[in-house]
Amino acid sequence: MVGGENSWISHCVGFTERETGEFNSFLEVGDEGDKDANAVSVDLILPDDLLERILAYLPVASIFRAGCVCKRWHEIVTSERFLWNLSSMLPQKPWYFMFTSSDEPIGYAYDPILRKWYGIELPCIETSNWSVTSSCGLVCFMDNDSRSQLCVCNPITKIFRKFEEPPGLKHSDYSALAMSVNRVSHNYSVAIVKSKQVPGNYFSWDISIHTYDSENMTWVTTLTEVMTGWRGGDESVICNGVLYFLVYSTGVRQTENRHKLIAYNISSRSHCSLSNSFIQVPCPLTCGRLMNLKEKLVMVGGIGKHDRPDIIKGIGIWVLNDRKWDEIARMPQKFFQGFGEFDDVFASSGTDDIIYIQSYGAPALLTFDMNYKQWKWSQKCPVTKRFPLQLFTGFCFEPRLEIAP
Repeated sequence: MVGGENSWISHCVGFTERETGEFNSFLEVGDEGDKDANAVSVDLILPDDLLERILAYLPVASIFRAGCVCKRWHEIVTSERFLWNLSSMLPQKPWYFMFTSSDEPIGYAYDPILRKWYGIELPCIETSNWSVTSSCGLVCFMDNDSRSQLCVCNPITKIFRKFEEPPGLKHSDYSALAMSVNRVSHNYSVAIVKSKQVPGNYFSWDISIHTYDSENMTWVTTLTEVMTGWRGGDESVICNGVLYFLVYSTGVRQTENRHKLIAYNISSRSHCSLSNSFIQVPCPLTCGRLMNLKEKLVMVGGIGKHDRPDIIKGIGIWVLNDRKWDEIARMPQKFFQGFGEFDDVFASSGTDDIIYIQSYGAPALLTFDMNYKQWKWSQKCPVTKRFPLQLFTGFCFEPRLEIAP
């Protein structure tokens, strides 16, 4: 076992079905001591409803550990009433899952509160080469080969559900996946932006938008359009019922910025041309990563050099306010250099107030707290580099026990 690392696999499988005697302890070595005695004394004093409220404020990993204290605590944290009460609590700080390799759907998840890594195996995908999006405790995966296999799961409880193949072109050149979960009803919607080159014409691309509603379990194609000079990609997010996705210049006309943002209102299914929905990016970017932080659109982007916009010189964070970008922060040079050799494209995702940034070439993970404007390295990840060209990928998700697909 790597220092600071626990196996999450043995703790989360069948969490709501385990008997107390079968529930594996979440305690670290040396944690027992007087803590059991203190827990018992508190247990004698507090009524169930007050104990439930106290336990509900714990980080999700600590809730698992609390379930190992005694039979009463285990029954509380696995009860339907406790899980229902969790839905009204503030969001948990998001975790970051990093894949161990490109061949297996296993890896380690980082808890920024306890600053620990936990081993997790994802139940519904075959390899790490799947598109990923998340919202409110649920994670949606789509295979990158046929782009026809989709599933939604809760990585903590291991509950998952596969759903039917989406409409549109099966083998599109690019697909962008986005997801939004209603925190009250727990219904969710999934959106896919498919992009395929028009045969014989590199500059024109077929763009189509397909949405899935979990309430009626149906796919709907909401838009199809041919765009000239721009193609879709793999970056999108849903904020307040609006689907945002990046498009990339195909070089048909001279433009300072190779990226533009498109806003498409899923709720009203706006039929205006996508070209009329362009939003300029804040500066020439090497890449852009979109995320929903408290229903605000945030972009983390690689800032290109003035004379060589394809070479990265720094990383910025912006928030979109009424089609205008407000710069929140720029990564200090010491952190930028701390990654070592940094490619012009990189991984970044976030939710609530935490943004994660990761280089594809190393397992180092950097966090940015939007509230405190603070940069901080995570604890060292247990994933190790086994060969020179190994790529490291991951995604961010909110750890929740009470939500299921």
